[in-house]
Amino acid sequence: MAIFTKKRVIWGLGAVLVLGLVGGGIVARASKESPVSDTKNAPVTLEFSSADLTRVEAQPLRPRLRVSGSLQPVHQTVVKAKVPGEIKSLAAREGEAVGSGKVLAQVDTSDSEARLAEKIGNLDAARAQLALAEKTRTSNLALLKQGFISQNAYDSAATTFDANRGTLHVWEAQVQLARYALRDATVVAPLGGMVAKRHVQPGERVSIDTPLFTIVDLRELELQAPVPAVDVPLLQAGMAVSLQVDGFGAEPFTGRISRINPSTEPGTRSILVYVSLANPGGKLRAGMFASGEVLLAATQPVPTLPATALRKEGGETFAWLLEDGKLARRAVSVGQRDETQGRVEVLKGIPADAWVLAGKFDLIKEGQAAKLKSDAPGAKPQ
Repeated sequence: MAIFTKKRVIWGLGAVLVLGLVGGGIVARASKESPVSDTKNAPVTLEFSSADLTRVEAQPLRPRLRVSGSLQPVHQTVVKAKVPGEIKSLAAREGEAVGSGKVLAQVDTSDSEARLAEKIGNLDAARAQLALAEKTRTSNLALLKQGFISQNAYDSAATTFDANRGTLHVWEAQVQLARYALRDATVVAPLGGMVAKRHVQPGERVSIDTPLFTIVDLRELELQAPVPAVDVPLLQAGMAVSLQVDGFGAEPFTGRISRINPSTEPGTRSILVYVSLANPGGKLRAGMFASGEVLLAATQPVPTLPATALRKEGGETFAWLLEDGKLARRAVSVGQRDETQGRVEVLKGIPADAWVLAGKFDLIKEGQAAKLKSDAPGAKPQ
């Protein structure tokens, strides 16, 4: 009985010892984990080097104005029929080059020839009538001087002569018009270029002013670019424009502002600027889309920031400032840009002495603690 009791005591002491060791381990682990948990919950202070920060600086800018639009030929024309009739033949098709004066089409001349013959017959009759009236007037003048006829009889003969002379002039003009119509039945190109559109086919009957051909001269093209009215005072004729044309990749083209429209476009309040572009090889075609930039004159020094310091979100432009040991998001009103220098004019929103984050930093938020690294050169931002 005593031995049994002693064993129970030994087993009991062992159990107590095990429980003590386990409990001590839990307490020790809890004491080690407690400081780590406190560190994770503590606010993180961001540190920036002097290279991460910038300030507003007054600098002159050379902004670039973006322009874009479709290329159109400076010289082009729509050749129309000048006389009615049936198209007997056509001598050009789309894409063919034609020189000035080249025959493009021939309208049937049967009607024109018949009208000309009719006018010539009427002219001959008028000449005969005038000749007879002249003889009568001359004869009556002699009889008047001899007293055989009255003044009224002579005046009647003279009036008939004058009327026949007027009729002769009318028929002479009619004959000339008929000859013009016969000549116009042969359609020629009024300028050299390429046929962009043939509007009719052989055998069609056309009336006066029916379009026959559209001809474009591709040696000189023009870009019509709408520009905001506020930017127009910065432009002037002769300014160079760097262009790129869709389909030609990064190949550069250079044009010049040839003229500026004197009035705004209805509804848009923009003003058309015309940029001329030489195209001696003819590789550019009408209707191609082109975009480019106009390098404007340098401005007076204005407050600027690096473009990398500005962000845009939800239509708002803003910057991150370091103020009183915290990050602050401030809306910024900007003006002109200088793409070459990579700087943007600051109109309002940033104090002159403010420190601004110069680049993009992810996972930052309003009010987050921040400071300049203690080993960074320069004054410490406040």
